[in-house]
Amino acid sequence: MKNFYDTYNSPIGLIHVVVDEIGVKKIFLFEEEWNDYLKENTNIKLDKDICRDVIVQLNEYFNKKRKNFNLSLSIEGTEFRKKVWKALMEIPYGEVRTYTQIANEIGNPKAVRAVGQANRANELPIIIPCHRVIGKDGKLVGYAGDKIFVKRFLLELEEGID
Repeated sequence: MKNFYDTYNSPIGLIHVVVDEIGVKKIFLFEEEWNDYLKENTNIKLDKDICRDVIVQLNEYFNKKRKNFNLSLSIEGTEFRKKVWKALMEIPYGEVRTYTQIANEIGNPKAVRAVGQANRANELPIIIPCHRVIGKDGKLVGYAGDKIFVKRFLLELEEGID
């Protein structure tokens, strides 16, 4: 399957989007991850037309003109992770949930750590809003390692926190 990409200059920096024949496959918020991906995927092609809908909808999101994405997604993962990601997509714009709430929502209350791992494995950040998941004490935790500033920016953009 062929992969195509384009880049969007967002308020949080360059965002690289990867699309295949099915839909959006990956979103890279951080340059180092994008560079690692390019090293292993040398046959990827720049195609602004194929990626246009993703770029337009990301731009609308960052300009507070879009709360929900309407894109075909090319999601790869275990059934458990897909369940978690589906639950994340159901978190309303501007709201947050805890890892425990997500575990309960998917009917697996003891799977809090696995929910956190699925959150970290999300390859479509912003579109699958993993930034809307917080610690049970209300703290912003676990966003791309030490990149909590991005989570804070996205939540403040959505007015989900003060």
